Amino acid sequence: MVTFLAGGTGTPKLLDGAADVFAPESTTVVGNTGDDVELGGHLVCPDVDTVLFHGGGVIDRERWWGIADDTTETHEELMALADAAGLDGGPRYLADDAQTAGRDIARWRRFSGVAEFMQIGDRDRAVHVTRTSLLDEGYTLTEVTRTLAEAFDLDIDLIPMSDDPVATIVHTEDGSMHFQEYWVANRAEPGVEDVEFRGGDDASPTDAVRDALTDDVVIGPSNPVTSIGPMLALDGVREALHETTVVAVSPFVEDRVFSGPAADLMRGVGRDPSTAGVADAYPFADAFVLDDEDGTNLDRPTVRTDTRIDDAADAERVARACRRALEVAE
Repeated sequence: MVTFLAGGTGTPKLLDGAADVFAPESTTVVGNTGDDVELGGHLVCPDVDTVLFHGGGVIDRERWWGIADDTTETHEELMALADAAGLDGGPRYLADDAQTAGRDIARWRRFSGVAEFMQIGDRDRAVHVTRTSLLDEGYTLTEVTRTLAEAFDLDIDLIPMSDDPVATIVHTEDGSMHFQEYWVANRAEPGVEDVEFRGGDDASPTDAVRDALTDDVVIGPSNPVTSIGPMLALDGVREALHETTVVAVSPFVEDRVFSGPAADLMRGVGRDPSTAGVADAYPFADAFVLDDEDGTNLDRPTVRTDTRIDDAADAERVARACRRALEVAE
């Protein structure tokens, strides 16, 4: 039995070749929900959906988000209506008092759908409409995620990190903003001053997550701050990781990051943007998988391989390195 902690695209890419290394029926994936947003009244769970669409064989492999060959007619019509009406483009937050009104899923992450700032495909949008409607019917996010996973015929068990709301807020030189505004709308350009996991103090991992964290855990090459950080903010998660065997794949080669804003975010929260900084962020990790060109000396067992993941063969190679690292750690 093995559990992957998944956020961003790093861990989903690793899962692309993991099935031949870790039996899917014995694999649980815990998805980050800290960067979820409610857009136009629909809950969008980007990190959960990347795993969902990958497992369902429909992921857009060029972008590693959304559904391949999806149309965007609804999105385009929303933009056209806003332009015709003279409405300002997004992101448009709902009013402060509306952020915590209505469904319990809302916590300072509610955006208007007017001139929506995230491009949502039409088939993709159907998933969000279904998810939100089931939540409104009284199902938990865990139940809804498993229902959607069944619809997409996933072999693994996909669960969200919590049924409670957590919002990743990036404090920047241009002000505080939700992670999606920072990353999608502003292209990660504002200087990062800190990162907050709003609601984390009041949120708890589900029983399903607690059970999953008793198995061996693999943390893929995900952003330590905004992909894994929201999970670590939940009560009891760090303690659970200290009690089980954990292997982490560094998203850096020494101080060079493969992709995304990890370096800026690490620096913004006071950590060294490097493999050494990742090791400091993961004191519970028993072993690490590093790139062949990464000469960082860590105080824990290390397995080296080519950690770049461009296709399924690359992913399988890194997954096998994770398996070796688990064996060394145990």
